[in-house]
Amino acid sequence: MEPEGTTGGHAANLAQSAAMKLSQMGERTKQLGTAMQDPDRQRRIILVIVCIALLLDNMLYMVIVPIIPDYLTELQHEADSARQAAIHTNSTNSTIHKVPKGNFDLQIGVLFASKAILQLLVNPLSGTFIDRVGYDIPLFIGLNVMFLSTLIFAFAENYATLFLARSMQGLGSAFADTSGIALIADTYTEESERSKALGIALAFISFGSLAAPPFGGVLYEFAGKRVPFLVLACVCLADGVMCLAVLKPFSNRERENMPVGTPIHKLMIDPYIAVVAGALITCNIPLAFLEPTIANWMDETMKASQWEIGMTWFPAFFPHVLGVYITVKLAAKYPHLQWFYGAIGMVCIGASSCTVPACKNFGQLMVPLCGICFGIALVDTALLPTLGFLVDVRYVSVYGSVYAIADISYCVAYALGPIVAGQIVHDLGFVQLNLGMGLANVLYAPALLLLKNVSRLKPSFSERNMLLDDGPTGLYDTIKMEEREKKRKGLCTTIDENGVNTLAQRSYSEEESSGGECA
Repeated sequence: MEPEGTTGGHAANLAQSAAMKLSQMGERTKQLGTAMQDPDRQRRIILVIVCIALLLDNMLYMVIVPIIPDYLTELQHEADSARQAAIHTNSTNSTIHKVPKGNFDLQIGVLFASKAILQLLVNPLSGTFIDRVGYDIPLFIGLNVMFLSTLIFAFAENYATLFLARSMQGLGSAFADTSGIALIADTYTEESERSKALGIALAFISFGSLAAPPFGGVLYEFAGKRVPFLVLACVCLADGVMCLAVLKPFSNRERENMPVGTPIHKLMIDPYIAVVAGALITCNIPLAFLEPTIANWMDETMKASQWEIGMTWFPAFFPHVLGVYITVKLAAKYPHLQWFYGAIGMVCIGASSCTVPACKNFGQLMVPLCGICFGIALVDTALLPTLGFLVDVRYVSVYGSVYAIADISYCVAYALGPIVAGQIVHDLGFVQLNLGMGLANVLYAPALLLLKNVSRLKPSFSERNMLLDDGPTGLYDTIKMEEREKKRKGLCTTIDENGVNTLAQRSYSEEESSGGECA
């Protein structure tokens, strides 16, 4: 038995050791908090949060491709068995609420399109909401809705529940995707950095779309229908917790001084923004129209196996990333040629789309599909930063509505694809579908010439350099110091009644330039 003094000494040593460890933990926590305050670190963390959200959305969008047809087939077999049992027991068929036989093509098309359709309807509202409250709260809301949608997918047992889950995903995407891209544009204000950050986000979108079918197919085959969705739900939950901890959406006070963004309907009629939106729709049509039709065509023309159909799009991820990398590098050196990179991308998409029907086997088909994804990378990486630049130079630098327009452009293509593409193939043929899509891209490419002079526009002040006007108009004047600097150079920045920044040349006396205010 140890002496009482020795026991007391051990206790004191243990207490001292525990106190030292607590002190070290506190110091590390303090260092972590200090590191988190570093602007560069914060920007990187924000980029990670947004990229994970975009990855999840696109994985959930495509992960059902190999799962849903087989799952609905099981529902059909259950419906057939129930009908047979009802016939043998002289029951009426009115009590059977299963998917009617022969409607699977239509039902699958509507299910795939429901996400894009609801997202298309909600985006005008979500863009305005983002402009009013900032980017963090809508991103957090979108992640929560996507999490619930993924859980519903995992435990759905009938078509109606699947449709609800798919539609809820569209609702979550309208908030998460738009606010995420807008947050990147707001965080990375320098043009080359913004192009690079948006390029990274596009790479995650591409990886999510192209990796999801094999990911879902393998897990569905070996682990069951629920596992792919539960994995995605866990990742979504972790991203939501990270968003809550880092962005602190419900304690952020910056939005109190956030300027009012330009209404979305005014942005839609801007000729430059309209040209960009049209290009985004046109370049995504081949991808959106081929995804629901190429599997049947491969089965009929080249007798492709299931693994070949499932892996058709995955190799296209690598040229997509290559296209993003090339465009970011070129934009950094020659930023005035963004329109040209987009036009080259559309020509590449058009040529690749026209060669798809000529392919005779799985290996040949990879080449034009890689060409399509490479061209889409050029267009998206060149034009998405252009939208942010257009808002900076022509309007107030609030990005929710302008990137809602970009999201609407994507949704138009992906809402039409599952519903319209099959009917076009039925009425005109697969060859005519691809030739039409290719021709549309080639013919639209010259329209990007209208963006040639965009880089010559002079930047206006962003919302960080503006103060709230207490007058009845609710508009923003520039910070006084920068205002005096403009006047010293003989320039004055004002905002008209439409929220559009205008740059006016004025003459000032020395007395005015030193202390006068902008008219």
